[in-house]
Formats: sequence, structure tokens, C-alpha cells
Amino acid sequence: MKLGKMYETLVQRGIDFDPRGKEQIEKYLKLQREAYDELKGDKKEFFDKERLTNPFADTRILFGDTELEVKKVLVGIDVEIGEVVLADRLKQKGKEIDLIIAHHPEGRAMANFYEVMHMQADILNKFGVPINVAEGILEPRIKEVSRRVMPANYNRTVDAARLLGIPLMCVHTPSDNAVTSFLQKELDNKKPEYVKDVLDFLNNIPEYRLSQSDQSTPAILAGSEKKRAGKIFVDMTGGTGGPKEAFEKLSHTEIGTIVGMHISEDHLKEAEKNHINVIIAGHMSSDSLGMNLMLDEILKKERIEVFPCSGFTRFVRI
Repeated sequence: MKLGKMYETLVQRGIDFDPRGKEQIEKYLKLQREAYDELKGDKKEFFDKERLTNPFADTRILFGDTELEVKKVLVGIDVEIGEVVLADRLKQKGKEIDLIIAHHPEGRAMANFYEVMHMQADILNKFGVPINVAEGILEPRIKEVSRRVMPANYNRTVDAARLLGIPLMCVHTPSDNAVTSFLQKELDNKKPEYVKDVLDFLNNIPEYRLSQSDQSTPAILAGSEKKRAGKIFVDMTGGTGGPKEAFEKLSHTEIGTIVGMHISEDHLKEAEKNHINVIIAGHMSSDSLGMNLMLDEILKKERIEVFPCSGFTRFVRI
């Protein structure tokens, strides 16, 4: 499969899985087009034209020719200089790695990944938080994350890939959308009554079964096995953790349990204070599940050999 076609396929699947729905995605892309058309001079020159067709600022081809034929890929959750050197060493040993795929963003995808956080307002609204409230509590958090990214040396990995001549791509929110959609749909269908039932469901998924031996996840961090689960909110997409104020707003809805990848101490305290159960499914395991769903989509179209590394565990579902 050509690199450009692979990229387009993964972005499209991210749109298909997006919890906002296709109508909201189309509105977003329309606004991007209108904003671009109004720009002049340098502002138009430096506008990232990928935003006109790709609604995920944290998913990009970072280095490589879109016409490249891809047959072997090295896939990792975090890809930094070490993983790029690993790909080069594998090539020296006869494994002709054509492409590195990272889950977490690097390069310009890392510099602008906070932009995808705006989708969290629509997700909170979907679960019962008024949109004006959701946008209001999210805005300060997005600004905080954008300031945190500003001083980062975000091109180190891309520079290494370019120097060694190894194409590099990152797939973040489309993958997170995939795992979110997969788990939410399954849990909505199963309607587990107790928190323990949610935990048992997760523990039967291959990526999470494997994580029990090293990460001790999935785990209940707020609430207990005997508590009733209520309505379940799978919170695994939208760039990074949202505002801690969201827990107080969610406590006024039907949400009883949140299933997430990870949670900060401040957020956990807010969940406990507002009597919301929290199950942490696991970070690497959840990211692996999302990336597996993405790769399965590619394998429906072409035969590609996958070399997992850097926290990624490969399970095939097709």
C-alpha cells in the first residue's frame, strides 16, 4: 500500500469512529476551509493545509514520500530517536522496514495536538453536560496544554528519521477514537450492572489480559467492585486529559462510571468527591487496542508485515 493511501485510510477510519459524528466533523472541516480562504500573505502560506481534509491535528505523515510502497512497518506507542535507530538496525539485519508508525504525536503533530481537545466539549455534551458549560470549563485547560507544549523540542525524532532516511507517521486521535468507539459500543450493549462486571469485561480483552501481568491494570481507582456502575462513559479520546471540573458537571448526569486510560491525582480526587466510579483500563494496553483496530483496517486492503515495539502489543481481529 502506498504511504499516502495508508494515511488517508487511517484518517477516514478516525472520522468513522469519532464520537462527535460525521456531521460535526464536516462542520469543522467547513470552518477550516472558510478560515483558510480568508487568510492573506504569510498567514495563508504557513497555514497547515492538512487541516482542510484531516480533522486531527495530532495525526500526520512527518517524513516520507506519499508514493512510497509500504510492506513492512515498525509500530510503537512512543517513537523517539531510540526507536528510529532501532528501525535502522533492523534494516541492517535484513528487515527492510519501510515505515515507522508512532501512536503518540511527534513533530508538528505534537506541537499542535492540543487543538483536538476541542472535541471533548462535544463529547461531554453528548453525555449530558450543556455545551456552553463544556466549552467554558475546557477552554482554560486547552490553553494550559498549549503553553506546556510551546517549549518542547518536538522535532528531534523527525530529524533523526530524516537523517536516516526512514519515513515516519503518527496516528493519535484516530486510534484513540477507535478504542473509545469499540469499548463504548460493547459496554452499551452489555449494560454491566456492577463495577466488577465492567472490570470483568475489560479483563477478557486480549490487550488488557496481557497488561495484568506487568501494569496491574485494569484497576478500580475510585469506587468499588460492589458499587453499581450506572451509565458508563468511556473517556479515551480528545488529545489528553480534560478539565478536572468535568467530574462535578458529570455528577449531575446519569454517568456513574468512567473508563479511562489514565488519570491524574487531582482528577481522581474530583471523581471521588463527586461519587463517580473510575476504572483505569491501562495506557499502553488501551493504545495498543486502538492501534490494532487501525492496523486491522489496513490489513483488510493489503498484506503488510508489522513489527511491534515500544509498548505496542499486536493482536489481530480479522
